[in-house]
Amino acid sequence: RLLQRLARRSPKSFLPLGSKTSPPTFKKPAIMGRMHSKGKGMSSSALPYKRSAPSWLKITPTEVEEQCCKLAKKGLTPSQIGVILRDYHGITQVSSVTGSKVLRILKGKGLAPTIPEDLYQLIKKAVSVRKHLDRNRKDRDSKFRLILVESRIHRLARYYKTVRKLAPNWKYESSTASTLIA
Repeated sequence: RLLQRLARRSPKSFLPLGSKTSPPTFKKPAIMGRMHSKGKGMSSSALPYKRSAPSWLKITPTEVEEQCCKLAKKGLTPSQIGVILRDYHGITQVSSVTGSKVLRILKGKGLAPTIPEDLYQLIKKAVSVRKHLDRNRKDRDSKFRLILVESRIHRLARYYKTVRKLAPNWKYESSTASTLIA
């Protein structure tokens, strides 16, 4: 009988007297899986705790902005610009020095790419797979992977249209895709 009464009691009744908080629940954080594979990777880069520029960095924000613009005029993407600034100029985080990210700096100067970088890279991959399929017609696996890449392109394009980073009439077409990345 005692066990039956205890089973009917709510979990809050097991808390110490005077305590109004619920018992702690330990829930594992939800990790989003990959779209077309099994991976649920946890690894990622860890940003430094301090958000200010390092004390040893003697470059001014205007010099960083000029460097970003110079590299963008050469045709580099925002992530490539960040890698070059990190590796060759010792600027760990552009946002800690200038107060704004590389893409925002480029948008302010009118040098931002017309299509977002992740979409650009997917289109580039689809073009290279299609080129491979022209030479190797019997490669069924590549044909399947092309379908997956193009479905990712369509999904990402739909998202960018809703957040208005792409024009509402923008459409991916495999025949004109090579001109988008040229």
